[in-house]
This record gives sequence, C-alpha cells and structure tokens, in this order.
Amino acid sequence: MKIFPTLEANRIELSRLKASDIEAIVSYAQNEKIAANTLNLPHPYKEKDAIWWINSANQGFINQTQYTFAIRLKNTKEFIGGLGLRIDKAYNRGELGYWVAEEFWNKGYATESLKVLLNYGFNELELNKIYAVHLIENPSSGKVMSKNGMIQEGILKDHFKKDNEYKTVIQYRLTRAEYMT
Repeated sequence: MKIFPTLEANRIELSRLKASDIEAIVSYAQNEKIAANTLNLPHPYKEKDAIWWINSANQGFINQTQYTFAIRLKNTKEFIGGLGLRIDKAYNRGELGYWVAEEFWNKGYATESLKVLLNYGFNELELNKIYAVHLIENPSSGKVMSKNGMIQEGILKDHFKKDNEYKTVIQYRLTRAEYMT
C-alpha cells in the first residue's frame, strides 16, 4: 500500500488526518461561519462528523479516489483546516475542496495550501484538470483560487441544495496545460 504523503510549504504542512485531530476539527468546524461558507460541512458539527470525515478520507486514499489532507501550521503541527481532491479516474480530473478555521482567515494559509495541492495533483497524480466551486456568497474563496492561477469557468445557478435552499456556485478550473505555462 502507498504511504500517505506529507506535503510542505513555507508555513504549512499538509498531512494525514488523525484521530488526535478530532477535538480541533469539531471545535473549528462547529463555527456557523464555516458551515455557511461550505457545501458539505453540517451545522451543528459533532464528533461523529469528524470521525466520519477521517474514515472517509482514509478509505478514499486506499481506493485512490480521494486525497484529503489536514492543514497544519508547520512549526507546531496544529490542525487549522482541511483540503482535498476527489478524483474522477474516468476523466482524469480532480475536484478540489477546502476550509480553514476562522481564526486563520486572511493570513494566506488557504492560498499556500492550494498551491501545494495543485502541484501534487498535476505533478504526482498527473491529473489533466483540477476544478473547484465556491458559494457565490463566499467571494474570498474565489480569490484564493484566482491567486493560484485558477480560471473562472462559469456560474452554476441554483446548482446545489443546502438546508432546503438552492445555492449558486462559481466554478474555477486549471488544466495541466494551463498549470505548466
């Protein structure tokens, strides 16, 4: 079996989620602002949700259909968020998703994490395309994608249903050819 990678940047480390992260995951993810800015995090967020997320991440890695990382401060190894790629092998592409705890917003950690994961996706996983969406109400997420060279592809009106409300998202992409230029 492949060994789960640890990816590093200047201030952050991307590594495997662990059971010892559960308390921090729950503490940060139960913030209503985090749930409001993501499609997949429930509110309220409970310990069982963190356990499910870690198990899903581990199973996805075993199946090579998902690469989910903890975002950690490099100097302390403190968990501050998560990001990952869900792989569509048939089309050789990955869907990117991420979140960072509110107290770490506007410090460049998401941008730095995305840069490292895009490099991994194109250079190690050899994907042809990586794409991501963000809720129209969360333009900061789009800025993180743009800073990493991702290109806005379109607006998907009422594309997802969350909490009995239809949500519009903006989709960004980066192809291998665009990444390499």
